[in-house]
Amino acid sequence: MSRYKIKPLFPDKIRPVSLEERPSKVNWGDFAKVYPGSREINSFLDSWPNILAARDFKEFIHHLRVAFQKKKPIIFGCGAHVIKVGLNPVLINLMENGWLSALALNGAGIIHDFEVALSGKTSEDVAAQIKKGEFGTAEETGELLNQAIQEGVADKLGLGEAVGRHLSRLDLPYKEYSLLYQAYRLNIPVTVHASLGTDIIHFHPCVDGAAIGEASLRDFFLFSSLVSRLEGGGVFLNIGSAVILPEVFLKAVAYVRNRGFPLTKFFTAVFDFKMHYRPLENVVRRPLGEKSKGYYFIGHHEIMIPLLAAALLSSK
Repeated sequence: MSRYKIKPLFPDKIRPVSLEERPSKVNWGDFAKVYPGSREINSFLDSWPNILAARDFKEFIHHLRVAFQKKKPIIFGCGAHVIKVGLNPVLINLMENGWLSALALNGAGIIHDFEVALSGKTSEDVAAQIKKGEFGTAEETGELLNQAIQEGVADKLGLGEAVGRHLSRLDLPYKEYSLLYQAYRLNIPVTVHASLGTDIIHFHPCVDGAAIGEASLRDFFLFSSLVSRLEGGGVFLNIGSAVILPEVFLKAVAYVRNRGFPLTKFFTAVFDFKMHYRPLENVVRRPLGEKSKGYYFIGHHEIMIPLLAAALLSSK
């Protein structure tokens, strides 16, 4: 029994809103279209100067191509902003063509991905909704995602697989645009790294903190297993996560090395629209082995990731 006089404000009396009625800023009709690749992209890249970021980008594409040829893991770690700028079709196409062999998300990633699958839209107006006390109260999002997590834990699944399985069982009108559903369909591992209190489903009445913690911890160890396979030229990309995924990656590398995997040769890259401390230190600098190299590319995700995908799909 707690000795504190102040008691927790549990979410049993929360006032939910319908996802269908809630205004959203992102609609599936504005999502990126899949570019199949072409020889012209290779000529375009070859025309770039071999200086600074242009040289680094071409070099990094080379490492990705070698990893693809050697069947080494290519792990995409994505913040939720990647989903909110309409890049799901691009990433799904990379999955289908073997360029994305595993996916790591933060907790917000499953929320936006689920909302896209259910209603074809996501990203509420936080400034407007929070003033009305309605931010984060979408009933369907909280109920179905918490249900997926709890059912997954009962079957000893990680959080990513649990949500992917749940989406595969539901008849949702836009689930072809869902990363988690498509990854589950293609048997591509997805790990989700939650931080309790950071996601809107954490204050839904049916939330179960123990289930979220257990599922996300299982995903950390699955992610660590994926990281252990980077040795010899695998690649980890951190796209748009400023804190959670860089911290998880650093700890996974530490854990894996402690387990006896040296991780001397692998490659990393950060794609973000500004320089952040943790991605720079925890992805590009600190974890590298003696034969490893890290890169940091600054630019808008909605431009840089289609460019990256086009370069990979146009591989010679």
